[in-house]
Amino acid sequence: MSGVVALFTDGADWHAARLEQAMTRRGVECRRVPLSACGFAIGRTATGLLLPGFGDALPAGAFVRVVGQGSFEQVTLRLGVLHALDRLGVPVYNSARAIERCVDKSTTSFLLAQAGLPTPPSVTVQDVATARAVVEAWPDCVLKPLFGAQGRGLRRLPRPDDVPESEAVAGVYYLQPFVPPRREAEWRDCRVFVVGGRAVAAMIRHGRSWITNVHRGGRCEALAPEGAVAELAVRAAAAVGADYAGVDLISAPHDVGQWLVLEVNSMPAWQGLQTVSDADIADALAADFVARVEAAASRGPQ
Repeated sequence: MSGVVALFTDGADWHAARLEQAMTRRGVECRRVPLSACGFAIGRTATGLLLPGFGDALPAGAFVRVVGQGSFEQVTLRLGVLHALDRLGVPVYNSARAIERCVDKSTTSFLLAQAGLPTPPSVTVQDVATARAVVEAWPDCVLKPLFGAQGRGLRRLPRPDDVPESEAVAGVYYLQPFVPPRREAEWRDCRVFVVGGRAVAAMIRHGRSWITNVHRGGRCEALAPEGAVAELAVRAAAAVGADYAGVDLISAPHDVGQWLVLEVNSMPAWQGLQTVSDADIADALAADFVARVEAAASRGPQ
């Protein structure tokens, strides 16, 4: 494959290193670029973009590992750069549109429901009085940050009075009824890693509490990426338009064998999952990404 691909990431990242190695094994030159260093340069570069290390050239493809923390304006600019790359014919993996759909949990829930996939009911509102009325109707709700990740900022709200004031949640309340475990204090859920419409790895996460994320002390147990969990995860990734995704599932409390889709992550970590998976996840990602870049190159300018 001719050309250099951009790997959008921040700093020294274990995942980015694995991806770069996997692409290099395929003879693909990979250049790490932080999206925080990118921007627009209308009238100053041939592309109208500022991409460190590329000058007036475009990357052959762009793999988005990290968008990065920032203000609303900064994140909007970074997503704008991804939209522009797509407009210029560069394969972007995942696309800005898919990232936007997944980062906003309320949009993810809406799209999952529209696709007919089993997912917990949810309400997203902007005022505290309405939020408290929801908690009164659904005793024991979970409040999630709309843009949160890795279990940060999750709260259980047993009573309406537990709902915080608006400024504590950036003015948005994303609420779901708490999904109880099948057995008392048996905190577990499922993560399935989907690449190119195929489930390549999966695990059961056992938590020390109801928050099971590996970054919060969750323990990983191998699970075969097949059957109902694989099928549901693939459909969930397709519902948001993600090329690759980490899909979180939880057992329905009153329906043995039934799973609910909790979240779809468009920039998922997989370091913990890799410890219990036989598949080389970075290699699967690189293979699918490179195939898409090569297919786009063979089609030529659109």
